[in-house]
Amino acid sequence: MTRPLFDPGKVAGPSRDEAPDHLTVGQLADLIKRTLEDGIASPISVVGQIGNLSTPGHWYFSLKDDDAVASCVAWASAARRFGFRPEDGDEVVATGHVSHYAPQGRTQFYVRSMKPLGAGALQVRFQQMCETLRGLGYFEEQRKKSIPSFPRRIAVITSAEGAAVHDVISTSRQRFRGVSLVLVDVRVQGEEAAGEVARAIRWVDSRRERLGVDAILVTRGGGSMEDLWAFNERVVADAVFDCTLPLVAAIGHESDTTVIELVADLRAATPTQAAMRLVPAAEDLVRQLDHLQGRLALLVTRRLDAARHRLQGLERREVMRDPMGIVTIARERVGQLGTGLRRVVAARLAGDRTRLERLAGRLASLPVAALVARRHARIAVLAERLRSAAAVRVSAAGAHVAALDRQLTAVDPRRVLGRGFSYTTGRDGKLLRSVRDASAGDRLRTHVADGAIDSEVVTGSASPRRSGADPEREQLDLFLGEE
Repeated sequence: MTRPLFDPGKVAGPSRDEAPDHLTVGQLADLIKRTLEDGIASPISVVGQIGNLSTPGHWYFSLKDDDAVASCVAWASAARRFGFRPEDGDEVVATGHVSHYAPQGRTQFYVRSMKPLGAGALQVRFQQMCETLRGLGYFEEQRKKSIPSFPRRIAVITSAEGAAVHDVISTSRQRFRGVSLVLVDVRVQGEEAAGEVARAIRWVDSRRERLGVDAILVTRGGGSMEDLWAFNERVVADAVFDCTLPLVAAIGHESDTTVIELVADLRAATPTQAAMRLVPAAEDLVRQLDHLQGRLALLVTRRLDAARHRLQGLERREVMRDPMGIVTIARERVGQLGTGLRRVVAARLAGDRTRLERLAGRLASLPVAALVARRHARIAVLAERLRSAAAVRVSAAGAHVAALDRQLTAVDPRRVLGRGFSYTTGRDGKLLRSVRDASAGDRLRTHVADGAIDSEVVTGSASPRRSGADPEREQLDLFLGEE
């Protein structure tokens, strides 16, 4: 059920009594958007001429005729499914819906699908698709796989109700019944055909081990370009390109060419020809087996003749007629080599003996004993000199050490104290050299040979000093008076 066409008189809006005094711009834009989307049936198809086309990514363009121009947009996700790229001036049929784009205040036609219009439109789409796939390497010969010579099983993707499947089955049975066929029933015409064919190819390829399939045949009978168009869609080309099994395509008649045939590993003009290329003929196999059998028999015969000739040649050899003769010859050869080896060893020994005798004579003629005696005498003289020098050095060093010891003993303060002398220090530990260095009440320490005596000064009067006496000299004499 389709919506009725837009009728401005039936647009529901606020009544005069309910209408506000004013609208914001956003409210106005929202009102326009809802009025357009609710009032105009969707989807609608528009015929027009392309103008001001801007790509890639999202497509921005206009559709125009002699009376008006409509601003259009096609999002990139939708444009990729168009299957062709129009040029400015091309006539197309665009399908989509009308809406209002508030940020720019533009009413636009949002296109979801597009088809060319006029004579040769499908041919243009076909050529553009071929250019795109060729640029991606889909048609390159080096990527195409070889067709197996003896396939075990072939998956036939076609309509179970078409004539093509009967041609394939009939031809296969006539040629070789040992090859089995697996029929995958799909639509081969209409809008859903391309998707079904692509899914069937991927399904068979993903289950090739389980199904035991060695090759795929995609085929259908003849028809117009519109009837065969499902095999020109990108989704089918991608499935064939990704397929790991060898794939043969036979679409339409010999004069028809589709995208799947250009991407396939092998193109056949008809379903019958495709079956002939895939299924080997039984008669050819028999002839090939006969040929291989003849070659094998010839090869075996040649191998046997060569072995026989080689055996006859061995029989004619001396070693085969008299094996012990070879042993005798070898024994004689070993005896000759032993005799020669003994002669060589004897000659070497004689030469070495002569050389040793010559060296012994030269050694006996040398005055070895006298030379050794002279060396011993020289060593004795040097030893005596070394002992004398060492004794002198030791004696001098001992005398020097004794002198140093006497000097140290002479200046030793403990020897002076041992003769009855003493010295006195103040409380700060300094030596008292005069009575003037002590005051009444000072604590003194007098050091003698076997210890020290602490005392306290009672009076600070000094004792009379000898006339002309030097206290420092007397102190020096105290320590140096005896040596």
